[in-house]
Parts: sequence; structure tokens; C-alpha cells
Amino acid sequence: MTKFVKKADINAKWYEIDAKNAIVGRLASLISLILRGKNKTTYTPHMNDGDFVIVKNIEQIKFTGNKFKNKKYFRHTGHPGGIKESTPESLHKKKPGEVLKLAVKRMLPGGVLGKNQLSKLKIYPGNEHPHSAQNPTIIEIQKLNKKNVLRN
Repeated sequence: MTKFVKKADINAKWYEIDAKNAIVGRLASLISLILRGKNKTTYTPHMNDGDFVIVKNIEQIKFTGNKFKNKKYFRHTGHPGGIKESTPESLHKKKPGEVLKLAVKRMLPGGVLGKNQLSKLKIYPGNEHPHSAQNPTIIEIQKLNKKNVLRN
């Protein structure tokens, strides 16, 4: 018989990731895995039993190849002819964390569950964050796989 997690049994942890020289797609897939709760043995698809993720140094995130300049993001205003186009470079100048947030959002389920899971992602441009009281566990992505970090 399959055991399902109840809302009272959910115990969310906090994780901290340093995004310095990290590759966007690999970082986003790791973050989405943690936000969904797939790293736990108690994973339940319809419950928000994932953990909180703090990402710092977001302004130093990297893309491989020429994706930073050539990749295109499209959105639509809802009006006829209202398709808008932007690149990660222009988006990164306006809002540094938006590129990673978009990548993670597209890896989460749609609807209310995905929105609630995305709200557990905290992105900060510098080395400091206001969540030190939660005693986050530090995940060093460069030690998980050598391909996770771009070396120049």
C-alpha cells in the first residue's frame, strides 16, 4: 500500500546554493528537483512537500555557448500582434534573477501547485541573504558534477 504525506507531516528544510559561475539549466534542474520534493523518500506528486532554496550571487550566473546573446524568450501581451521578444542578456540587465526564475518555473507543474512551489525559491544578487536564522544546508553544485560550473 502506498503511503501519502499529510499536510501535518510536511517538514520543509532550507538549502543555500552559490550561483557563482553556475550554468543556468543545470542549476535550474537541481532547484526544481528540490522545490518539488523529489529528493525526499516521501515524495507525493500532488502535495507541496518540497524544501526552500536560497540562491545567492545570481549576477554571476553563466550560459554555455552563445545562448546569453542568441537565445530568445517570447511572451504575448494578449492583444493582436502583441508578441514580445527578449534575450537572456537584456533580461539579466533589468532583473538579474529573472532568467533563473523563468527556467525553474518552466520545470515545475502548471497551476496553483507550481506557483506555491516557486514561492519557496529565494533569489539574491549578492552574497548576503536574510535567511541565515533558518540555518540553511549549503549545497556545493561544483562538487556534484564538474560540468555544473563554467570554467574560463
